[in-house]
Amino acid sequence: MKGNIIKKHAVSTLGYGFVKAAFLTEEQDEYFFRNLQNRSGIAYRHLNAYEIEVLVRNRNTSDDWNKILVSDAFTPELVKNCKFYGLVRIGKLEPYFLEFSDLKVPVGLYNSTIISCDFGDNVVVDNVNYMSHYIVGSEVIIVNVNELVTTNYAKFGNGILKEGENESTRVWLEICNENGGRSIIPFIGMLPGDAYLWSKYRDDQELLDKFKAFTAEKFDAKRGYYGKIGDRTVVKNCNIIKDVWIGTDAYLKGANKIKNITINSSPEAKSQIGEGCELVNGIIEEGCRVFYGVKAVRFFMASHSQLKYGARLINSYLGNNAVISCCEVLNTLIFPAHEQHHNNSFLCASLIMGQSNIAAGATIGSNHNSRSPDGEIIAGRGFWPGLCVSLKHNSKFASFTIIAKGNYPAELDIQLPFTLVCNNESTDRLVLVPAYWFKYNMYALARNCWKYLDRDKRIERIQQIEYDYLAPDSINEMFAGLNIMEESVGNAYLLKYNPVNETRKPAEIGKELLCNQNPFVDELEVLLENHENAKRKVQLTKVSQGYTIFNKMIVYYGINELVKFSKTTEFTSFTQLVSVFSNMSGRGEWLNIGGQLIPKNSVNELRNKIRSGELNAWEDVHEFYTHQGSAYSEQKLFHAFASILELKSYSLNALTADMLIALIDEAILTKEWMTANIYESRAKDYHNPFRKMVYDNALEMEAVMGSLEDNSFIQQQREEFIQFQLACKTLKNKLVYVDIA
Repeated sequence: MKGNIIKKHAVSTLGYGFVKAAFLTEEQDEYFFRNLQNRSGIAYRHLNAYEIEVLVRNRNTSDDWNKILVSDAFTPELVKNCKFYGLVRIGKLEPYFLEFSDLKVPVGLYNSTIISCDFGDNVVVDNVNYMSHYIVGSEVIIVNVNELVTTNYAKFGNGILKEGENESTRVWLEICNENGGRSIIPFIGMLPGDAYLWSKYRDDQELLDKFKAFTAEKFDAKRGYYGKIGDRTVVKNCNIIKDVWIGTDAYLKGANKIKNITINSSPEAKSQIGEGCELVNGIIEEGCRVFYGVKAVRFFMASHSQLKYGARLINSYLGNNAVISCCEVLNTLIFPAHEQHHNNSFLCASLIMGQSNIAAGATIGSNHNSRSPDGEIIAGRGFWPGLCVSLKHNSKFASFTIIAKGNYPAELDIQLPFTLVCNNESTDRLVLVPAYWFKYNMYALARNCWKYLDRDKRIERIQQIEYDYLAPDSINEMFAGLNIMEESVGNAYLLKYNPVNETRKPAEIGKELLCNQNPFVDELEVLLENHENAKRKVQLTKVSQGYTIFNKMIVYYGINELVKFSKTTEFTSFTQLVSVFSNMSGRGEWLNIGGQLIPKNSVNELRNKIRSGELNAWEDVHEFYTHQGSAYSEQKLFHAFASILELKSYSLNALTADMLIALIDEAILTKEWMTANIYESRAKDYHNPFRKMVYDNALEMEAVMGSLEDNSFIQQQREEFIQFQLACKTLKNKLVYVDIA
């Protein structure tokens, strides 16, 4: 058996020949890229005889003291017991100590082996067993590190190739599907929308080739770039750090292994890596936190996301402001504002489209229903599977689906938004309750909308993320849900009563029954088709209530957007207002592109421009997101107004001020109902005897839970209702104004 390959070289070559001559031009040497990277502005000089004498006396060694360059403010007494190889450049060293948290360490280089590195001013390097080819900023603290190394082919987590490398060495992220069919190439600055577009349109090879070219053009394929550690970064008690690029003000403590990683960080958004973490082949954007035994391989963490308490993230993209604790996530693309907690939660081969919360014991995509690991789960915004939910590939869920505890034995296609899904084992049927969120958990729905917006810590907001639960995607799904309910109720009516002379289609019958709130509907067994891949029944319950609420919410959505518009735009009559919508088309299709809602035709236009070469870089794609964000408020307004007209079967030309005022009054009542429901859904926690039984009295309960009446969010919602009423009154006054001209 062949042993380990150990090569022997002359010690005089240690620290030299970082880049082989074959990868350098005639104008370049091995320090070419190092000199480009070092932007400290420090003027380095050679050591004088006295400084060399002091360094030798302090048990320092160098293969060539002429290769040690220092600044004018260099203090040789602050360098002790170090071995230097190759070209080493050191900034000012002054008799201070640096303090960070409870760590206090003297400035200087101590007890370390240093190979071909640059240092800024007043750094601390102590007990670094092996440090090679790094550029270190000023006031950096590096203590107790076993290995800190950069190779000449370092890519710092980007999925690129260096000169002479084989394609097989490229790092891909196999998101959304375990068979690699939706793989993407990670790069610094990749947004959730980029990951989605690249993973989604797999039938568009020309587009995929462009994305690959965009990524390659962002980076230099030349070898010889050094690792960097930014100003004021602290690295302590870590084992192996290899091919890692670290921004400013980062904090790394107790990590086991960090390899081929970029850790972006800044004074405004500091990133931290904690104890026991092992991170390989990934990119960590600014403001991220990774703590306590995390294992991450082939991954991307967008800004201000967190991994904690033994979480495992593999072949996955984690969106902005997301948190995963104690869970395992594989082959998944997660949009911004995701929460996943508890030790036994599992998520695999999924697309989770944001504002989601996965509870303890959930196994999402745990079983493959085919002979190959090629299944997928797609969940719209607001996906909330409850405790111990088990879901199978392939499944798809509309926005704001909530799933009750249970083992769901077959694939699901839940097309109604804001719906509770329940596996009723006693009757062996799948039960759906439409508009469940609005009826029973309005407090959580509204608060989550506020919470996600409040917790959005992004500094650079290239993509405008939609956090409102009433938006073009969910409203369009409500329209589809109304059609499903009409069709299902009509079929149930025909099945039960079998009228002889009935010529109307089921959807027409169902719509009439539901619009008239006919009590017959409650007596019907309303069943759905194509929602579960099983022979058992899928039952739709409380259909009349759900249908009525969907109608109310669509009207409220439309009027609410109109009220927002009226606050920022000058118009004085109904005629002027209607003229704004003269060129308006219908609702149109919308897509969730990484948490940003964009009309489908605009996405198609983007794809065409990329294929044609009109857009030829990721920066152009990001400019598209910015442009769409600027246009979103107007596009959403038009969508909202078109939704009202379609729901009420009004034409713009036939619309009158009185008709619009009636809709405003309806929206006020809906807002009042929503505000009351927010209070009532929270009040249940205070009135439930099983919640109260752990307290001896009301004072103890209030001390633990807080006062219901003093709840700041409830107070905020009540104030919002008052302001909505006032804004509606102002709008109505404008509509009744008679324009004599």
